[in-house]
Amino acid sequence: MLRVGDTVPAFRLEAGTGATVDSRDLLGTRWVIYFYPKDNTPGCTIETREFGLLQSELRDRDVLVFGCSIGDAAAKKSFAVSCDAPELPLLADPDHEVAQAFGVWGPRRFAGREYMGVARATFLIDPQGCVERVWEEVKPDGHARDVLTAIGG
Repeated sequence: MLRVGDTVPAFRLEAGTGATVDSRDLLGTRWVIYFYPKDNTPGCTIETREFGLLQSELRDRDVLVFGCSIGDAAAKKSFAVSCDAPELPLLADPDHEVAQAFGVWGPRRFAGREYMGVARATFLIDPQGCVERVWEEVKPDGHARDVLTAIGG
């Protein structure tokens, strides 16, 4: 998993909003990317809804926020709408390349079953494109508020 001080790997992903997000275009900006396991699951819905509610407060602090998970852009759009966060850019990582580059793709365990998937983690990225802070093993409820507080909100 990426650690504080690591440079964010370059990526270019389509968002459910229709935009294409290129990490190189984010240089000069502080931003947050939260990785979540799967659209339309209880924890991911809570986390996405909360980031959607706080998106304007983050933007007021000049911090952009992106969610990221496997699946296609159409699924991300539908999921954001279902979370009352249609303007929140959820990034489609269908081949889990970005999740792998951030170190959040790997063996997961749920209900006694092991599978490959995305670990719930959040990264705050500084304007130089380096990891400023990492939240691992995130509990969805209240997490977005914790991120805002860490940023200074």
